[in-house]
Amino acid sequence: MNIYFSGMIGSGKTTLGRLLAHRLDRPFFDLDEEMDRRLGHSFHMLVKEKGWLAFRELEYSICKDLAQRRDSVICLGGGTVRYEWNRDLLRGTGRVILLEVSEAELVRRVQAADRPRVNPGTTLEEDVHLMWSRERSKYYEAADAVYHAEGKLIEEEVEDLLRLCAFEHLHR
Repeated sequence: MNIYFSGMIGSGKTTLGRLLAHRLDRPFFDLDEEMDRRLGHSFHMLVKEKGWLAFRELEYSICKDLAQRRDSVICLGGGTVRYEWNRDLLRGTGRVILLEVSEAELVRRVQAADRPRVNPGTTLEEDVHLMWSRERSKYYEAADAVYHAEGKLIEEEVEDLLRLCAFEHLHR
């Protein structure tokens, strides 16, 4: 079974996923990094030049490829689970762990990132608030487990996630 990390941008998916994969001795994949690799540049440029629909189409293609992996730790994009077609691809291929983080912390973590807004014309704070308030139920619906990824040292969070994976029968 794969272990998927979902959550909003800045929730720690890549950082915690990479460390957990190392500890479990599993391959690690990051959907956003794979997108950049396939494009040969940042996916932000794709959004800027061709829009969110082109981004979502490529995301779906990559999600389909990653869902065919076995026994991997896979970090999904910040909005991947908001779309039913992606949730359908993931179903039955692994367990989804939602990394939950407060809106204020998400904003603090991604403030330096020059990322395109999902809701054009909004501030980062407004964008994060709108995404979370509108789509929260989809994140929880897709999750097999929820982990509050805030307020601890990263090493402590990895230990918590190892215990969660053992409890959820995700450890080999």
